Amino acid sequence: MRLIEGSHCMTGEEYAVELALREALNNAVVHGNRLDTRKLVHVRCRSKVGQGISLIVSDEGQGFDVRTIPDSVAVENLEKDHGRGIHLMKWAMDQVSFEQGGSEVHMCKAPARNVRAGARSDSRGR
Repeated sequence: MRLIEGSHCMTGEEYAVELALREALNNAVVHGNRLDTRKLVHVRCRSKVGQGISLIVSDEGQGFDVRTIPDSVAVENLEKDHGRGIHLMKWAMDQVSFEQGGSEVHMCKAPARNVRAGARSDSRGR
């Protein structure tokens, strides 16, 4: 996150990106790799000022079928203490997809539209 923040490619959107990344990492470690310390989680990140960020988190697990994941905001699931990671990733990022049979999550976030790089204003609103 320090690298992402330092790149200034997501000014104003860092919290959303961090939330999605934390959820993807947690899912990769807990559900994908099943807490097996011999298995790795890989993170690939691409960012460019004015074009946003792309993240890929992959694990060494068996993957999953995203269609089998219960709706975390359905009434019967609201009081459960787990199952919101995918929902949070989709809420925080502009695009979320699962590839490689579910062992990779691809996430993209465009830069904030109301933040202009280098924009300044003085006391007269310029």
